[in-house]
Amino acid sequence: MTTNNKKTSRLTEALLETAKDMNNVGILGEAAYEKITMRHLEMKDKPVIEPLTAEDIRMIREQAHMSQSVFARYLNLTVGYVSQLERGIKHPTGAVLVLLNVIHRKGIDAIL
Repeated sequence: MTTNNKKTSRLTEALLETAKDMNNVGILGEAAYEKITMRHLEMKDKPVIEPLTAEDIRMIREQAHMSQSVFARYLNLTVGYVSQLERGIKHPTGAVLVLLNVIHRKGIDAIL
């Protein structure tokens, strides 16, 4: 098996084969199996993490019917940081950007 011109290790191939067998007999659920294969095989169907504008972030929060302080609490951020994101002073990166993209795609219920 190769992905992105990299050969997977024999250990990874053995683990993936075991996971596939476990999935086939029902020991490992489909969602768990897909998560394993996506992580190890770097599937191309991964969601794209898009940059979000200050207006996008404000819209996400308002659609969730949350104040900045409640929204910040659910995202484990400070109110000041949420305010800076919504004013465009700061731009989300890393885990915050990923989490905001999930909420943008699936709604606030995805994290509640």
